[in-house]
Amino acid sequence: SGEAPRRDGDRIALGPGVFDAATGALTALGGLPVTEPPRLDIWRAPTDNDNGASWQPDERWGLIWRTFGLHRVRHRTDAVETTPDGALTVRTRVAPAAVDFGLETVYRWTADEDGRLSLAVSVTPLGEWTCPLPRLGLRLGLPAALGEAEWFGGGPGEAYPDTRAAARVGRWALSVDELQTPYVRPQENGARIDVRWVRLTAPDGSGVRIEGEPAFWFTARRWTSEQLDAAEHTPDLEASNETVWVNLDHGQQGIGTQSCGPGVLDEHRLDVAPAEFSFTFSRLS
Repeated sequence: SGEAPRRDGDRIALGPGVFDAATGALTALGGLPVTEPPRLDIWRAPTDNDNGASWQPDERWGLIWRTFGLHRVRHRTDAVETTPDGALTVRTRVAPAAVDFGLETVYRWTADEDGRLSLAVSVTPLGEWTCPLPRLGLRLGLPAALGEAEWFGGGPGEAYPDTRAAARVGRWALSVDELQTPYVRPQENGARIDVRWVRLTAPDGSGVRIEGEPAFWFTARRWTSEQLDAAEHTPDLEASNETVWVNLDHGQQGIGTQSCGPGVLDEHRLDVAPAEFSFTFSRLS
């Protein structure tokens, strides 16, 4: 058993975590500011293969995703509840603005006696989805000083469901800047596969450790997916001096070859289905 949530005015404290009482958003972890709270993310900057070619009759998912508005989903908080068993539960609906489908997303936060903060995420599809998802997981923002990554999982390079043959499971370390794959046209890149844990640290060793269950994809960048999506060329990407954006993905759509050949194979499609996954956050000092 761990600590119970404590309400203090417009804040809720739970173990090392501080939350906004109105929205349930995590704002700090053990004194470290969380510049963007963890919340469900389903968008990626479409790859050349996601977009396909104009002469192709197949489903061109990059265009379909944008038509449905997956690049600008809304997050509606329906309830922020503290429960007698020591959990902080946040119930939300995540959906594009003008469609009749979405994802009911429940975040359940708990803290243990060792000072760790755990988040269990439950995703339930609402309505009829007619396309796969680009990704399914969490995005959060951490201070820019946390520029060094170390992880146990697939590496050293990027890997996606259908581009993972070269990924070897081991213990790897790279800077956030070295995690990027500089494609000529900026697009989704740099995810590491089968990650069990990752540490993001500042030069003095302080930072955050994140463990996942099941294994997950990890991505860290000095720009958002939206900025990556908007950039036409690599120099268009301006690194943030304030934030490292981190994606912790339960699922990723495959890459395929649709810029010049067939699309994503069925087994590598990220079809919409109920999902549960969890992460544990520890402050490193």
